Amino acid sequence: MDNIFGDAAERLFAQTCTPDVIRGAEQGQPQAAAWQACEDAGFADALVPEEQGGAGLGLADALPIVLAAGRHLCPYPIAHTLLARAWLARARRPQASGAIALAPHGLAIDGQRIAGLSVPWARCADYVLAGIDGQAWLLPMQAARVEPDGVHGSLDAQVSWARADAERIDGAAPLDTLAAAACAGLIAGAMDRVLTMTLDYANQRAQFGKPIGRFQAVQQQISVMAEQVWAARMAAQLAFQGEDGLPRPLLAALGKARASQAVPPVADIAHAVHGAIGVTEEYDLQLYTRRLRAWRLAAGSESHWHERIGADALASNADALTYLRTTLYAKEAQ
Repeated sequence: MDNIFGDAAERLFAQTCTPDVIRGAEQGQPQAAAWQACEDAGFADALVPEEQGGAGLGLADALPIVLAAGRHLCPYPIAHTLLARAWLARARRPQASGAIALAPHGLAIDGQRIAGLSVPWARCADYVLAGIDGQAWLLPMQAARVEPDGVHGSLDAQVSWARADAERIDGAAPLDTLAAAACAGLIAGAMDRVLTMTLDYANQRAQFGKPIGRFQAVQQQISVMAEQVWAARMAAQLAFQGEDGLPRPLLAALGKARASQAVPPVADIAHAVHGAIGVTEEYDLQLYTRRLRAWRLAAGSESHWHERIGADALASNADALTYLRTTLYAKEAQ
């Protein structure tokens, strides 16, 4: 899973996306310097073809960047941006300069305005690439009317635009697939950090004369947690399979569903092991578990994607094994 881009992203995000920076972003402080460092490193154009100025990476090669972004809770939509720019490049649309949030659902046209109640990453993006009635619209945040969504620490917001400020982009845009893959990768990365924090705490916190990590009940819970974390990691690998920067729809659906499914047990066990300290404002765990629960629902929860896969399976009229091999995983029948 490691590569040169992933290692570089890990180092950069560790330096520029510290817990203080994350807290500042949640309080509304602009994080232009952190985003510019990411932009200058070329991560946003990782999937853009080389002839168009990008790195020309494949999806699997770009996944470590997304995992690192989740591990450090980058307070800007880098996962969305690299997938959005890849699609825009292949649509032969000039690149938007800045961070791009994907909003496949939740926005609507009402007369001469476009509005959404909980637009992802709206407080820290430069553009929103939205899906409305089967069409893609590029919406500049500079022209938007933004109101908080009322959720503590949320980077989403209630947003509206004048229709005259919106740009409609021709061509079928698989924004739901892109957003699902992005969220699966972010969830897997954030869970990896939560597991590390929980292991460290369990080995340091002593009770009855020994670290709580030596108690069998705690070990059993952490083993369940580790199983879910690695399942989410494998789900993210599935979501980041495809060609030309576009994830395969059914694998992105499966990846997002499995990653979202892992969020409740991982977050719950982490807080159970940490006890009361885990929910305090000063402790970093709550930054991660709040974001994980938001990403679980973003772009559709596990129920949404399970329904999508189930409907496709029923429509195929194939038996379960054949469907898994020939449709879901695109293997040739033998």
